[in-house]
Amino acid sequence: MSKDFKNTFAFIFFVLAGIVLGAFIAYICDGRSYVGWLAWGQSIGFDPVHIDLNVLSFTLGMKLNVTVAQIFCVAIMLIVNAKLCKRG
Repeated sequence: MSKDFKNTFAFIFFVLAGIVLGAFIAYICDGRSYVGWLAWGQSIGFDPVHIDLNVLSFTLGMKLNVTVAQIFCVAIMLIVNAKLCKRG
């Protein structure tokens, strides 16, 4: 495997790990008085739209829920990725 492929795979892994870890931290912190702000988030996207053409039927929709904890975790994971996978 080439070094570029490994670096790309590591980047995707660390970003996804940051998203999942941030969502877990936000779930744990939700409702706590002193760290509840980590669970604050916003939903971005549009509601599902169902299209039925009698022969073809499909549904389009996308929602992205972003929390403060996810932003912090993704930023930390990007720093870790930069330290572990020196590019150049």
